[in-house]
Amino acid sequence: MPERSQLERLCVHESVSTKIPVEGFAEAFADLDVPVEIVGDDETFDRTDAVASFRPRDAFLDAGWVHCIRAGYDEFDTEAYEAEGVPLTNSTGIHDTTVGEIAVGYMVSLARMLHVYRDHQNENDWFEPTYERPFTVEDERLCVVGLGTLGRGIAERADALGMDVVGVRRSQESVPGVSEIYHPDDLHEAIADARFVAIAVPHTPDTEGMFSAAEFETMRDDAYLINVARGPIVDEADLIDALDAGAIAGAGLDVFETEPLPEDNPLWDFEEVIISPHRGSATNRYHLDIADLVAEIFAQYQAGEDIRNRVA
Repeated sequence: MPERSQLERLCVHESVSTKIPVEGFAEAFADLDVPVEIVGDDETFDRTDAVASFRPRDAFLDAGWVHCIRAGYDEFDTEAYEAEGVPLTNSTGIHDTTVGEIAVGYMVSLARMLHVYRDHQNENDWFEPTYERPFTVEDERLCVVGLGTLGRGIAERADALGMDVVGVRRSQESVPGVSEIYHPDDLHEAIADARFVAIAVPHTPDTEGMFSAAEFETMRDDAYLINVARGPIVDEADLIDALDAGAIAGAGLDVFETEPLPEDNPLWDFEEVIISPHRGSATNRYHLDIADLVAEIFAQYQAGEDIRNRVA
C-alpha cells in the first residue's frame, strides 16, 4: 500500500441531505480525532481531506479519500479516481437488516392483503376478501437472486418465517437459511417454482434488464416479484405487460427505472403492486449506520491498512 498523507479533516458534503440529516450525520463523528465540517460545492480539497458525499464533484479528486454514502456508486467516475490515486469507497454491507425487513414486509403484506385492507380503510369500507385469496408465507418458496449483503438479509429473515428459501449466485458456497443455490445460467429453473422472487443483485451491464418478458413468463402466475436492488434490473414495460396479462400476481417495488416514479406510470394503478420511494434503507438511525462505517474506514486509512469497501 503506497504511503498516504494523514487525514486532517472530514468533509461532509451537503448532498448527503438527499438521504440523511446532514447535521446529525456530522455530529455522529464527535469522537473522531480530526475536525468535521459540512461543505458545499465551492469547497476546495487536498490530500489531507476525507470527503463523505451522496453525489460526485470534480473537486473531490483533489482529496485524500472519498466515500459515497450509498451502496450504488454508478455516478462516480471510478477510472478518474484510479488515475488520481484517490481511494473511493461505498456504503455496501450495512443494509442487510433494513432492506431485509422491507422485502419481508412486502411479502407478508402481499400474502395477507394488508395493503388491500389499508386501501379499503381509506374508503371506510369493511372489505372481506374471497376465502381463497389470503395465504401465509410459511412453507412458500422464495428465490433470492443475488446473495450478497442484501440477499443474505432477505434470506435470513424469510427463513425465520419458515419460508423455503433458494438462491441464485455464481459461488456455490452455502449460505445460512438457503436450502439450494442455483447458478445464474439456471435462473429460469430457480424462479419457476417460487411464490416470491426477490431481486438483490447490483446494477451492472450484465444485470440490466435481467428480468424481462421471458422471466415473467417463466414465473408462476400466482408469483410476486420483489425488487429492492435497482430499477433497471427489471424491464419495466415488460413488468407492466406481465401484470396486465396476469402472468404474475403482483409486485413489491422500492426501485424504478425513473425516480421519482412518474405520476402517469401504470404501476401506480395495480392493486397488487406495493410501491415505496426507494427507501429500503431508510430508518431513523441510517445516518448512524453510515457514520459507523465511515469511522471504521477512516481508522483503516490512517493506519495505512487496506480499506473496506474500496471500489476504486
